[in-house]
Amino acid sequence: MAKQTSYFPELKRDWWLKHPYFKKYMAREATVLPLVFFLLCLLAGLYNLLLGAESWQGWLTFMQNPLVIAINALAFIASLFHAWTFFQLFPRVMPLRVGGRLLPANLMVLGQWFGVLAVMVLAAWIFTGGQ
Repeated sequence: MAKQTSYFPELKRDWWLKHPYFKKYMAREATVLPLVFFLLCLLAGLYNLLLGAESWQGWLTFMQNPLVIAINALAFIASLFHAWTFFQLFPRVMPLRVGGRLLPANLMVLGQWFGVLAVMVLAAWIFTGGQ
């Protein structure tokens, strides 16, 4: 009897370019790159705050660099894209029932965006001193 071998199809590096769904998936996964930069900037800011005023001023100067501002703006856009794709998937993954009826997907997505807006307004209110 012949030995059975497994079939391993060849998977090239550009496999994800062949279908729009996979392109969108890879774009969503790539949103982590500018977000990592943003988080590293925040951690560096906290560290420089601990070191004292001179170090803090150096960090503020670094954060005013146009390239840093552009990457952080990209991180903001990437996080909105990531949230949008997550919000679109959420009703399919976790359908909610209210009073025995299935909650429409568009209401779930709208509710999530309302939550994002509420957090942004609350953060703006807190950081402006409640004025």
